[in-house]
Amino acid sequence: MLLGKIQSGKTGAFIGIIALAFDNGYDMAIVLTKGTKALAKQTYQRLKDDFGRFIETDDIQLFDVMHVPENLPKYILGKKLIMVVKKETNNLTRVITALVHTYPDLGTKRLLIIDDEADNASIGFNKADGEAVEMRKVASQIDELRTKVNTYGFLQVTATPYSLYLQPETPIIKETHQVFKPVRPAFTVLLPTYPGYIGGDFYFRDSVDDNSMASHVYREIPADELEILKKSDGRSFKLENVLTSSRIKTLRSAIVNFLMGACIRKCQLEKTGQPRKKYSFVVHTEASKSSHQWQEDIVRSLINELSQASSAVEGPLVGLVKESYANLAESIAKVGASPPAEIEVQAAVVRALRDEEVIITKVNSEREVEQLLDDKGELKLMTPLNIFIGGQILDRGITIKNLIGFYYGRRPYKFQQDTVLQHSRMFGNRSQEDLAVTRFYTSLAIYKVMSRINDFDSALRDAFESGSQDDGVVFISADPSSRVVPCSPNKILLSTTTTLRPYKRMLPVGFNTGYKTKIKDVLSEIDATIDGLEPPNNEGKPFLIDAQVAKIIIDQVDKLLVFDPGYGWDVKAFKASIEYLSHSTANPAHKDRVWCLIRKDRDVKRLKDDGTYFDAPDTSKYEGALAREIATDIPMLMLFRQNGDKAKGWMDSPFWWPVLYAPRDTKPVVFASEVIDQT
Repeated sequence: MLLGKIQSGKTGAFIGIIALAFDNGYDMAIVLTKGTKALAKQTYQRLKDDFGRFIETDDIQLFDVMHVPENLPKYILGKKLIMVVKKETNNLTRVITALVHTYPDLGTKRLLIIDDEADNASIGFNKADGEAVEMRKVASQIDELRTKVNTYGFLQVTATPYSLYLQPETPIIKETHQVFKPVRPAFTVLLPTYPGYIGGDFYFRDSVDDNSMASHVYREIPADELEILKKSDGRSFKLENVLTSSRIKTLRSAIVNFLMGACIRKCQLEKTGQPRKKYSFVVHTEASKSSHQWQEDIVRSLINELSQASSAVEGPLVGLVKESYANLAESIAKVGASPPAEIEVQAAVVRALRDEEVIITKVNSEREVEQLLDDKGELKLMTPLNIFIGGQILDRGITIKNLIGFYYGRRPYKFQQDTVLQHSRMFGNRSQEDLAVTRFYTSLAIYKVMSRINDFDSALRDAFESGSQDDGVVFISADPSSRVVPCSPNKILLSTTTTLRPYKRMLPVGFNTGYKTKIKDVLSEIDATIDGLEPPNNEGKPFLIDAQVAKIIIDQVDKLLVFDPGYGWDVKAFKASIEYLSHSTANPAHKDRVWCLIRKDRDVKRLKDDGTYFDAPDTSKYEGALAREIATDIPMLMLFRQNGDKAKGWMDSPFWWPVLYAPRDTKPVVFASEVIDQT
């Protein structure tokens, strides 16, 4: 297994492995690609370029399995061979036939099979005839290929190995063990990332740090705006209102930010004498072609209206430019740079619109993608500003260069771990200057799911980096009595999972309290409970309490909080984490106990200056540092008594704000608040 990250150079790595294999006695390489013509073409072109010198000297012969000439002579069969095979039943039948029947000598050669995007179509089972379980067709053909040749090595390449590492030993898993030990490849090599790589940690972990430029990247799409983009409905939105309607405010802002961001970078590059770059923006919200056409109509109308407005001294374009410039200037400052003057950027935007530097391309079929690929097999950027609108054809494997805007809206209920991560086209090689003008737009619900997915992905990779994957991955849920019990990974509903890792921090966000008169009795009860816990003369130090008491406090705190739309607190997961983490210690004195830290008279604001919710009642310098020092084998529960002043945005009532830190020794754990009923 070669385990890389999304857009981290996995293709270059396995091409190097092919070269190394050929230098060490292998005669033939079969590269299995994801089942799209575009990705097969991209892989073929990359191999052709990288092995070009050896292909010209006849040391290597390269074929697409669908275009292998008939009756290959011994001269060609005697060369080093590379065959690109799209993971599709007809293609796999062809390669099996070629190795077994047409050219049986090939089946005796030393063969390297490389399964690119190995989690996609390469493993899995379907139910048939009631309870019978059979392997999917493509997976069974790959298995057949491996049985038909004499000597081979089998290399799986992926960034999302969940179906490979988290697959059951048998189709039915008996829930008798807490640690699930899956079937694994013989060994795993982690592909290091290059210096300029940007992945999920930037978008979903660094983004919570107000001092990081990443905190400016995410922008929320209202749920009703995504509904508008599904189909044309003149009752809710008309194209003639594209510049003013509040129904598409975020999309309009996204397009303007893209124009502004690209023009800011153009001005910056010109001043430093660097070559000009072409930039891209992707709209990926729906699978249906009718939705893509409607979205193209909206974006095209918006660009046309902006072009017409560009000649006006005052008007909607000027206001949109000012708003965008102020937004982008903040993130540019975080990388220690200054943006060009606003009037200079506005002039560049006007020129780009006037000279038709903006091109809108709808991509919703393999044929369209193939026509848009350049000589390197990457999506071609035809003008300085390129807007692509499409569905899943734009996902896994297709490289989109210089992507500084991603408007994403695929529904959470369709999410699967590997699919969602592979949709993240904004991952890859990104300069800090480009990132400063990059924006990622999605709904709050989707963003939360993607953040959970990134937590899961990072925890699994951390396990491989530390070697602890041999201990297995723990899957747990809560039974009807709220006890933590083992859970099969094939029952997980990803949108309800919580991933635990060392020093993972959990807390409620996006809430206010109930009215002072309604919560005063509950507040008094919590105050009495907590005041009775802290030892005399403790002087603010952490102390041990029973996990059961901690869970009772959490239930009480939950009665104080009222969450805004789109926000909530998974109390079940919070309490399950306390129970599991406190019980897992090997230290008898700490078993079923948690560290508790009390802080009172806190006075934080409910909202930050940018209008987002405050999410740090603790500080990394003090409380965070203390948790890292003390919480080694059991978790730490921090309880902050906030004053809740009305001037700070609260309801003028004190309340308790809990924060849970997972201990240093936490193994990869996935807790499912809900599981799939497979009875």
